[in-house]
Amino acid sequence: MAVEEVPWLSDREQQVWRRWLRVQTELPAALGRALHQDSQLSMQDFETLVWLSEADEQRLRISALADEMHWERSRLSHHLRRMACRGLVAKEDCADDGRGSYVRLTAEGRAALDAAAPGHVRAVRSLFLEGMTTEELDLLGTFLERVLGRAEG
Repeated sequence: MAVEEVPWLSDREQQVWRRWLRVQTELPAALGRALHQDSQLSMQDFETLVWLSEADEQRLRISALADEMHWERSRLSHHLRRMACRGLVAKEDCADDGRGSYVRLTAEGRAALDAAAPGHVRAVRSLFLEGMTTEELDLLGTFLERVLGRAEG
């Protein structure tokens, strides 16, 4: 049986790949630290609040929110329980069927999001966008869409 040859990464490819892996670790950590310092919200809290703020009636079925966030439903349920204890979200039964539940943004959650957003945007600009030309931004956007298309299948 013939052994298939492995298409090893070139030195340049290896260097870029390792930088990408480091960015995946360092950038979310730095954004998370800045967000928490400014607002006491985690990146996961912030993302949840953003999704709810953009939804009709500022609420979503928990299963739909899990799909949007690419989280397991059980992980999201645990997270939502912690957020509900802090008054950021509230769970509502679904009147259409007894099995589903909604999660909605509370007034406290909206206030927390509104307070956190300016600092988060400043951190995104500072850590990610600063110094990027329009052409680089367009190129990065195209590249990321291509990678996501392959990864999402």
